Amino acid sequence: MRPDYRLNYHLMGEFGWMNDPNGFVPYRGNYHLFYQHYPYLPTWGPMHWGHAVSRDLIKWTYLPIALAPGESYDSGGCFSGSAIEKDGALYLMYTGHVVTGPDSSKDYWQTQNLAVSEDGVFFRKYEGNPVIGLPQIPAGASLKDFRDPKVFERDGSYYVVIGSNDGQGNGQILLYRSADLTDWTFIGIMAKSGGEMGNNWECPDFFSIGETDFLMFSPQRMPPQGRDYGNLHSTLYMRGRWDERSGEFHSVGYAPMDQGFDFYAPQSTLDERGRRIVIGWMDMWESEMPTQQGHQWAGAMTLPREMIVLGGQVRFRPVAEIENYRGERFELRDLALEGETIVETAGDSYELEAVFDAGDAARFGLKLRVGGGEETVLSYSQPEGVFALDRNRSGIGPGGVRETAIPLRDGKLMLRVFVDRSSLEVFLQDGEKVMTARIYPGSGSLGIAAFSDGKSRLASLRKWDIH
Repeated sequence: MRPDYRLNYHLMGEFGWMNDPNGFVPYRGNYHLFYQHYPYLPTWGPMHWGHAVSRDLIKWTYLPIALAPGESYDSGGCFSGSAIEKDGALYLMYTGHVVTGPDSSKDYWQTQNLAVSEDGVFFRKYEGNPVIGLPQIPAGASLKDFRDPKVFERDGSYYVVIGSNDGQGNGQILLYRSADLTDWTFIGIMAKSGGEMGNNWECPDFFSIGETDFLMFSPQRMPPQGRDYGNLHSTLYMRGRWDERSGEFHSVGYAPMDQGFDFYAPQSTLDERGRRIVIGWMDMWESEMPTQQGHQWAGAMTLPREMIVLGGQVRFRPVAEIENYRGERFELRDLALEGETIVETAGDSYELEAVFDAGDAARFGLKLRVGGGEETVLSYSQPEGVFALDRNRSGIGPGGVRETAIPLRDGKLMLRVFVDRSSLEVFLQDGEKVMTARIYPGSGSLGIAAFSDGKSRLASLRKWDIH
């Protein structure tokens, strides 16, 4: 297995394929994260559940595969799901996928199943599976796309949200309730697209932050809305109020989770410190993944992000634990910019904080992983009020530009950027927005430059190597 492009401080699979995060949960002093995994090749195959644990959300230890297909109800794969602790044991709830005909993309059915562990390592499948079978799919819902259960407890009852569609081109989320995790009753349709939000909804998650309820999910094939939702599939959150009696979620608006290229199927957990932490798959379906060619691995997770509500506004911040891995520090202050300036530091695994004073510049920003004609460009257009991430010259792999509107604050732009060999995560204005991308530059493309069309000022730049 080739080491180039292997990430330094993000979770990847040991070998083979990784996609959606599953079963993200604190349990007995560790954070557990399971993930969709094909352990034999760096391509999607019959899904297993990989498993890793961490004490600090940054450095992960691999555990044995938790689930593998093989039963009558999951012979085609153990698809995405979630985890919950009950009576000291760790329960996994997952989708069993069964292929029923020659066209595996169309001929299948899906049910919801349980597995349980007394030690958080070795899991046995429940003898009464499936716990939510085909007869429990409500009339009008898809009889095939019925997956990705996220289970939660509220007021002594267990609930699960399941991704679905109405068979007419509208994604929706189904809600079930149980007293014991094994016997489930359909409550109703929690939320549904009106035609503008994709034809199938995957990986739903429901949680509250303070007095606000959130419904997070990944709509497939959602049409772009202005500069948002430019990928094949997207991820968004709705905010509003959940009516526990009817099961309906009353939305007062929705927004993207990430404005970049590579963020999908996130899952959240509430940790023992009371933080709502979200982690996503740091890739995108039907997007080129260079490590599939001879590297023997594909797929990674984002940095875990704390989701907070500050002054009524949702923000995302990298978990504070990443700061414990800061190494050598580089700093400069009050640098006048006009044209391009080489910054006297370099690297491929670091955290960078930059504050720009926009001045009268029409456009300004940073170029990262510079060398040999390669560069990844982060720029702000002051006339438009738009930030752009341009990976058209980032190396091998997919190119493209993503843009998002975001205002300056007192004439300033604050960036917090995490570079990790083949990934880039940019937090804008203290987490008001985030843009994520996989990039695959050459090993010698390590330079950093600042630039300005017109006069601006780099008020401060701090960089820490991450070890």
